[in-house]
Amino acid sequence: MDTEQLVRHKVTDRCSGEYFECGEEQSLLVAMERTHPGLIKVGCRGGGCGLCKIRVLQGDYFTKVMSRAQVSEQEEQSGYVLACRTYPRSDLMFELAEPAGSK
Repeated sequence: MDTEQLVRHKVTDRCSGEYFECGEEQSLLVAMERTHPGLIKVGCRGGGCGLCKIRVLQGDYFTKVMSRAQVSEQEEQSGYVLACRTYPRSDLMFELAEPAGSK
């Protein structure tokens, strides 16, 4: 059995304390939908709409291509990502991104 595929990481919402487990081969959004539907908003699932935008506060991860209209390079450097395009490499802590215009 390939142990690489069995690696799972704890992904925690800083505000609510709720968490879910996510394998390195699945996006945060897919893993969240299986155990905590609604914790992160779901939209197009393809990195274009921005509904699943979060900010990773702790941990290592990698992302696939995200729309720059939704996550600028500066935001990405500050930990903002789209959950549908983000894959954990360690345990993570995140917070939901504030909707545009909410400040």
